[in-house]
Amino acid sequence: MVISTVVFETRSPMGSQSTAKTIFLLTSMVGWLIVGAAMMYLFPQVADWIVSSELTHRWMENLGRGGYNPTLGWAGGGIALGANIVGNWVWYQRFDDKL
Repeated sequence: MVISTVVFETRSPMGSQSTAKTIFLLTSMVGWLIVGAAMMYLFPQVADWIVSSELTHRWMENLGRGGYNPTLGWAGGGIALGANIVGNWVWYQRFDDKL
Protein backbone atom coordinates (compact mmCIF):
# COMPACT_ATOMS: atom_id res chain seq x y z
CA MET A 1 0.00 0.00 0.00
CA VAL A 2 1.46 3.34 -1.07
CA ILE A 3 0.30 6.57 0.48
CA SER A 4 1.31 9.66 -1.32
CA THR A 5 1.26 13.09 0.19
CA VAL A 6 1.17 16.30 -1.70
CA VAL A 7 2.70 19.26 0.01
CA PHE A 8 1.65 22.66 -1.22
CA GLU A 9 4.03 25.41 -0.44
CA THR A 10 2.26 28.70 -0.49
CA ARG A 11 3.48 31.97 0.79
CA SER A 12 0.81 33.79 2.68
CA PRO A 13 0.45 37.54 2.27
CA MET A 14 1.17 37.82 5.98
CA GLY A 15 4.69 36.56 5.39
CA SER A 16 5.53 39.57 3.28
CA GLN A 17 4.12 42.11 5.72
CA SER A 18 6.62 44.50 7.25
CA THR A 19 7.36 44.55 10.96
CA ALA A 20 6.27 48.18 11.13
CA LYS A 21 2.85 47.35 9.71
CA THR A 22 2.47 44.43 12.12
CA ILE A 23 3.25 46.71 15.07
CA PHE A 24 0.84 49.34 13.73
CA LEU A 25 -1.97 46.78 13.38
CA LEU A 26 -1.41 45.40 16.87
CA THR A 27 -1.35 48.82 18.52
CA SER A 28 -4.43 49.84 16.56
CA MET A 29 -6.21 46.72 17.74
CA VAL A 30 -5.32 47.47 21.37
CA GLY A 31 -6.61 51.02 20.92
CA TRP A 32 -9.95 49.80 19.61
CA LEU A 33 -10.18 47.29 22.46
CA ILE A 34 -9.72 50.13 24.97
CA VAL A 35 -12.41 52.18 23.20
CA GLY A 36 -14.79 49.20 23.33
CA ALA A 37 -14.06 48.62 27.02
CA ALA A 38 -14.78 52.28 27.74
CA MET A 39 -18.09 52.02 25.90
CA MET A 40 -19.07 49.00 28.00
CA TYR A 41 -18.01 50.83 31.16
CA LEU A 42 -20.21 53.79 30.17
CA PHE A 43 -23.29 51.66 29.48
CA PRO A 44 -24.97 52.26 32.87
CA GLN A 45 -24.68 56.03 32.53
CA VAL A 46 -25.91 56.05 28.94
CA ALA A 47 -28.80 53.76 29.88
CA ASP A 48 -29.70 56.17 32.69
CA TRP A 49 -29.67 59.09 30.24
CA ILE A 50 -31.78 57.29 27.63
CA VAL A 51 -34.30 55.44 29.79
CA SER A 52 -34.19 57.69 32.86
CA SER A 53 -36.37 55.44 35.00
CA GLU A 54 -36.39 54.80 38.73
CA LEU A 55 -34.59 51.51 38.11
CA THR A 56 -31.69 53.11 36.21
CA HIS A 57 -31.42 55.90 38.81
CA ARG A 58 -31.18 53.27 41.56
CA TRP A 59 -28.63 51.37 39.47
CA MET A 60 -26.46 54.50 39.16
CA GLU A 61 -26.83 55.21 42.87
CA ASN A 62 -25.68 51.71 43.82
CA LEU A 63 -22.82 51.80 41.34
CA GLY A 64 -21.76 55.19 42.72
CA ARG A 65 -21.54 53.73 46.22
CA GLY A 66 -19.19 51.10 44.84
CA GLY A 67 -16.86 53.66 43.27
CA TYR A 68 -18.27 53.79 39.73
CA ASN A 69 -16.99 56.93 38.06
CA PRO A 70 -18.02 57.38 34.41
CA THR A 71 -15.44 60.15 33.99
CA LEU A 72 -12.83 57.41 33.74
CA GLY A 73 -14.67 55.91 30.76
CA TRP A 74 -15.13 59.26 29.05
CA ALA A 75 -11.50 60.31 29.55
CA GLY A 76 -9.85 56.96 28.86
CA GLY A 77 -12.09 56.09 25.94
CA GLY A 78 -11.86 59.58 24.48
CA ILE A 79 -8.07 59.65 24.68
CA ALA A 80 -7.80 56.14 23.19
CA LEU A 81 -10.24 57.02 20.39
CA GLY A 82 -8.39 60.25 19.58
CA ALA A 83 -4.99 58.55 19.62
CA ASN A 84 -6.30 55.73 17.44
CA ILE A 85 -7.82 58.09 14.88
CA VAL A 86 -4.67 60.21 14.72
CA GLY A 87 -2.47 57.09 14.52
CA ASN A 88 -4.54 55.68 11.66
CA TRP A 89 -4.51 58.99 9.82
CA VAL A 90 -0.72 59.34 10.16
CA TRP A 91 -0.13 55.74 9.12
CA TYR A 92 -2.28 55.88 6.00
CA GLN A 93 -1.02 59.33 4.98
CA ARG A 94 2.70 58.71 5.42
CA PHE A 95 3.60 55.05 5.72
CA ASP A 96 1.07 52.80 4.03
CA ASP A 97 2.53 51.02 0.98
CA LYS A 98 5.92 52.63 1.59
CA LEU A 99 7.38 50.13 4.06
